[in-house]
Amino acid sequence: MLILASASQSRKKLLENCQIEFIQKSSNFDETAIKEKNIFNLALELSFQKANSISENIQKKLLPEEFNFGPSAILGCDSIFEFKGEAYGKPSNKEEAIYRWKKMSGESGSLHTGHTLLIGIIDSTSKMFKITETIKQTVSSRVYFSKLEDWEIKSYVDTLEPLYCAGGFALEGIGGKYIEKIEGCFSNVMGLSLPWLRENLPK
Repeated sequence: MLILASASQSRKKLLENCQIEFIQKSSNFDETAIKEKNIFNLALELSFQKANSISENIQKKLLPEEFNFGPSAILGCDSIFEFKGEAYGKPSNKEEAIYRWKKMSGESGSLHTGHTLLIGIIDSTSKMFKITETIKQTVSSRVYFSKLEDWEIKSYVDTLEPLYCAGGFALEGIGGKYIEKIEGCFSNVMGLSLPWLRENLPK
């Protein structure tokens, strides 16, 4: 059984669309505790900490009655958008989102998603998770934005979608029409590289 250590609705939708059986549990990990300046490494470390937080507290999580104890995997992911060497998480307000979009308009940046799979066994008696293998990798995709008018940027930010997304945009949402092309993994821009998961998830 796969446990998604994330509250992300886009990751949830990706797994559902692929008919991958999973349960979703938020890690509630404090991301500010990690002090890593390298954006590529930061995404990877955050993904590991989210997955590890679930593994260490699995016995405290309310697992569904139909959950099959035994061989399991915990998936942690974290996405950070890099624009000209600067890390763009979720904009703190509309003003910041507008400021960013004026800079990103007609430009490109890299969406880095750290992926961690903790593979192991959950003991049905103790409910403890024993890790047997750890697989980690950051997958990067290049995102190219259309040249936007100021009114288009304001209109998009007024939808509030950018405030809930790493980088201030959602490929699968309203923001998809402002993205001209993507180099690399498509689903990675939505927070989870499905080809990576397919390759690494235990069969």
